[in-house]
Amino acid sequence: MERLKRLMAELVRRRVVRALVAWGLVTFAVLQIYEPVMHGLHLPEWTLSFVVVVLGLGFPATLVLAWMFDLKSGGIERTSSALAEEEVPAAGRATGETLAGDAEAGGIAVLPFANLSSDKEQEYFSDGIAEEILNALAQVEGLRVIGRTSSFSMKGRNEDLRAIGQRLGVANLLEGSVRKAGTRVRITAQLIEAAGGTHRWSREFDRELTDVFAVQDEIAQAVVAALRVKLLPPGRPGHATAIPVAHDQYLLGLTFLARGSVEAYSRAVGALARSVELDPAYAPAWAALARARYWTADQDPRGNPKVEWPRAMAEAEQAIALAPHLADGYFTRALLRQFAMQDWTGAGADLERARALNPGSPGILLQHGTLLAALGRLEEAIAALEEAAALDPLAAEIQTALAEAHLGNGTLDLAEAAATRALAVSPEHGRAARSLGFALLLQRRYEEASVAFHRASPVLYVYMGEVMVAHAQGRAEESRRGLDAILALPYVLLGSYQVAQIHAWRGEVDLAFEWLDHAVEGHDGGLTHLKYDPILRDLRADARYPVLLSRLNLPMG
Repeated sequence: MERLKRLMAELVRRRVVRALVAWGLVTFAVLQIYEPVMHGLHLPEWTLSFVVVVLGLGFPATLVLAWMFDLKSGGIERTSSALAEEEVPAAGRATGETLAGDAEAGGIAVLPFANLSSDKEQEYFSDGIAEEILNALAQVEGLRVIGRTSSFSMKGRNEDLRAIGQRLGVANLLEGSVRKAGTRVRITAQLIEAAGGTHRWSREFDRELTDVFAVQDEIAQAVVAALRVKLLPPGRPGHATAIPVAHDQYLLGLTFLARGSVEAYSRAVGALARSVELDPAYAPAWAALARARYWTADQDPRGNPKVEWPRAMAEAEQAIALAPHLADGYFTRALLRQFAMQDWTGAGADLERARALNPGSPGILLQHGTLLAALGRLEEAIAALEEAAALDPLAAEIQTALAEAHLGNGTLDLAEAAATRALAVSPEHGRAARSLGFALLLQRRYEEASVAFHRASPVLYVYMGEVMVAHAQGRAEESRRGLDAILALPYVLLGSYQVAQIHAWRGEVDLAFEWLDHAVEGHDGGLTHLKYDPILRDLRADARYPVLLSRLNLPMG
């Protein structure tokens, strides 16, 4: 169907060229014939000028008619045009009817909006506006929307639109700007066809801050109308707030969450807690607060998961209670159920619900892929992760998860390729470097593995790589000294799963199970890799392995 649409578009363009060529030939012929006839009939000179003017006026008319109409034997029929239907009828918007799309397959990327405010610290606000529009578009059935990580990686680049479209693999780009001053905000947005730079739609909004959600919805509705795909459902309670400061703190919290460092997670908790304090009915802020609290307790050596994770679960539950129609709460609760509680069934149910509500979210697909991998369903996991990667091709986290799944599946070349892609877009990604190290280590490419491990962070990953490479090369004493250095780290219990991997690699099975016990007690997130981790492969024949799976509620198969 899409090929047919492209073919029809090409035919229209060819008709335009043919019509203009035909008009040029007709004009030339008329002038060649008229001038001798005029002299032969002794007609006045002004009639030649009149004929030239008439022929000239016919040129733009021919151009318009050739583009807009098909001349067929049965009469004149109007051809389809995306530009002719930028705005759909009010009845169409009210009923949410489905329109036959001509741009849906090309997809869209929402680029970060430029901050034109006098205060350059307001950049988080302009980024947040773009992200919320992106999230709204991702809920449109049949519309492929590139994820935030990939879209926002274009920030600050001076590439032209064609290059950005090719890099992200989309035909359409939404860009804009935000100027915030006092209680008012001016938002400019334009939808552009990437290959040719054609404007499909553009508009400027000058509103009060309290109207910013209405503007975001209006932009999203205009975009789907211009792309001629299924319209967005009307806004529902819980997704917005009438308190500008609460919204501002929410956007600030999302910015800190996206940075992914321990300090940033902690600052996200502060901003999001302020947001829900200002508006206790703001469901997305509750969900984001729960995620920030989980990651803070998980990543900060000073954190206390036993205290903070139950608080995060209560916040996720609050988000669901306030807005059961939004995916955020279910996605967040699935994160907690999977990594903090090992409630695989509950996490799966939440992710199914989240996917139904927001099928275009690469984050939800990523989480679903890691859940499937944890259950040992690697082929399904890889399929889900590849789908996520198609929606967010420059997301290092997705490529890293794909590398980990391929490691478990034994496809080491694909694991190496995925980890390399992750590091290409995010050179500082510690788990990606570690996964690349594992892939090379398992291929006995020890020198390359050592280089890869040294790109990793935190330092525990570097040390474990040194220990494992030294053991594989027969440098036993060096491997032993490296392991002693790891065990002397003050936060070593937070890396219990990694210490178990080291012991398993060194053939110290009893010590490996001892450290896996520590990992279970500490709710170590690494345990989600237990069923498919190739480093632990030799432990699976031990009688203690099924007992361990049972403690984690993981199936044997």
